[in-house]
Amino acid sequence: MRILGINALFHDPTAALVIEGHTVAAAEEERFSRRKHGKRPVPFSAWELPEKAAAWCLAEAGLRPQDLDAVAYSFDPALARPADVMGLDDPWDHLRLTYARQAPGFLATALPGLDPDIVRFVPHHLAHAASSAYAAPGAETSSVLVLDGRGEATSHLAARRLGDRLEPLRGQELPHSLGLVYEELTEHLGFLRSSDEYKVMALAAYGAPRLLNELRRYVHPTGDGGFRATGVPWAELCPPRRPGEAWSQAHADLAASAQACLEETLLDLVRWLHGRTHDSVLTMAGGVALNCVANSRVAREGPFDRVWVQPAAGDAGTALGGALHLAAHGGERTESIPGADLGRRWSDAELEAWLKTAAVPYERPADVAETVARALADDAIVAWFQGRSEYGPRALGHRSLLAHPGRSGNVERLNDVKGREQFRPVAPMVLADRAAEIFDGPLPSPYMLFVHEVAPRWRDRIPAVVHVDGTARIQTVDPAAEPLMARVLGCFERLTGLPVVVNTSLNTAGRPMVDDPRDALECFGSAPVDLLAIGSFVIRRGAFFAAGQPDAAAAAPRPGPEADADADGGPEDDEREADGR
Repeated sequence: MRILGINALFHDPTAALVIEGHTVAAAEEERFSRRKHGKRPVPFSAWELPEKAAAWCLAEAGLRPQDLDAVAYSFDPALARPADVMGLDDPWDHLRLTYARQAPGFLATALPGLDPDIVRFVPHHLAHAASSAYAAPGAETSSVLVLDGRGEATSHLAARRLGDRLEPLRGQELPHSLGLVYEELTEHLGFLRSSDEYKVMALAAYGAPRLLNELRRYVHPTGDGGFRATGVPWAELCPPRRPGEAWSQAHADLAASAQACLEETLLDLVRWLHGRTHDSVLTMAGGVALNCVANSRVAREGPFDRVWVQPAAGDAGTALGGALHLAAHGGERTESIPGADLGRRWSDAELEAWLKTAAVPYERPADVAETVARALADDAIVAWFQGRSEYGPRALGHRSLLAHPGRSGNVERLNDVKGREQFRPVAPMVLADRAAEIFDGPLPSPYMLFVHEVAPRWRDRIPAVVHVDGTARIQTVDPAAEPLMARVLGCFERLTGLPVVVNTSLNTAGRPMVDDPRDALECFGSAPVDLLAIGSFVIRRGAFFAAGQPDAAAAAPRPGPEADADADGGPEDDEREADGR
């Protein structure tokens, strides 16, 4: 079966394509539209679809909309209830449900040739569960836990995978929601709700959980696989912070208290689930599963031998999960995902055409990995654009900013480059076979979804990647899966003695991660980055800006005939219109 998965209703509109149980492509609309999260999660935006992402997924496989066997839409309006009945303050939610019911028609309009009768509604949390249970390696028999803000009428699902079946075990009805409570806290602390929850997690490391007992009155497990989480009087616990205002110790303490309360509740849910299934493997999805601090505590203190978290655990992942669910339900054997690199890619020939069209001076070194490692050893900041873009919110060595971990000032430097808050940490990439001697936590960790204690003897050697609490959110690099990045790390270790490189996402604050070559050039030109490594080519900052001078411009490589034919836009703009790039 050829199945297109669609997430659209709340936020992070995304498309994913599964063919005969194999994940072919997955991409978020924000990478095409350049609008962070694709849209805001309000009822008035519920009609917006991942049109460009869906068109690209089909083009990647050489399919037309009429070639599809099914489309999975990751929300079932038949299961929803009026917002006021569920205890939610969302007076326009009925509009969202109206749009959901009309999704087949909207999709047929967005993808001409699509038969609206092949659209199937997949329950939101079932799509989340499938995205984790079916995508995880070695999880044919496993437990799965989903937690987020809300689905149709619940905020949580505990389930079990048995081969090609998912057996629901427990769900928590709204208004009780760990995700919504964390969203409320995010807004109370002056950050953007349904977007900046990770900032609250980072801020929590600066505080003490002195308000934990008070929070437990409103957020706590019920002992039967469910929980209570609603009605927290945030203003009574701590004064609100206005956006842009400096944070106080009281704000950090509230963040730390809420984080601790979340972790306690998660642990109770995990232990209840294990008591029902006695499985050795737990997979997790839903927006709450992007909380890597909580994930680490579940892995460390929970009863499961292995915890695997879907790399696109938020709503973006439900596009993949919906498609995998229909595949499994149709009797197909689903395959685990090979990695998070499921997005767009360009050949060296295509990249060179872009560079010629941009009229920027570039080099093609004999070994781009060696060139980048030497630049990093000299304390350069490197923009790294290689292979397929990542699916999900983490930069995993395909669209990354890299730096030297031994320079403590590089945290402030990178936060300045990205234009973000200085309390935000940056993360390390490390060769998989070196990780255990430096970091204590779940290994391997290829998707940056756990935090690890940094060994004391290493903290002074790699200070740029050590957060204030002595932890780091690591990515382990397997040479078999990521040979080019592994070579960068190997070369960097030979030059510096450090098998670790700083890795953060290639973007600036408020903008989606870089996805195509134009994005990379624009980001490189607007941020103080020293080197751009794009495919087999490198561009140096000094030469990039000198190219605007008459003498340098004359020496720069000029666009070839293939680019001259399309001088008004990037190369192959006609193809970009056709395939949704």
